Amino acid sequence: MPERDLTIDDLKRLLRVAAGDSDVADLDGDIVDVRFEELGYDSIALLETASLIERDFGVKVGDDIAGADTPREFLAQINAAVAAP
Repeated sequence: MPERDLTIDDLKRLLRVAAGDSDVADLDGDIVDVRFEELGYDSIALLETASLIERDFGVKVGDDIAGADTPREFLAQINAAVAAP
């Protein structure tokens, strides 16, 4: 389990590892409320990212994570899973 919540910077790094850099958006900007579609990432990219989180942080992430529309929603779901007993 991570000792802290995952941050937007953590998510950016993991997205790049799982799905590569976006061809349509700059991830270095303020993307927390930008839809993943607009960032160039689809549900498969989110599932790959969730798989990395499960492997690297030991956090069980459900498949419904692929329904997150924005990085803020994605992180809220991940961090809720981190906080769950």
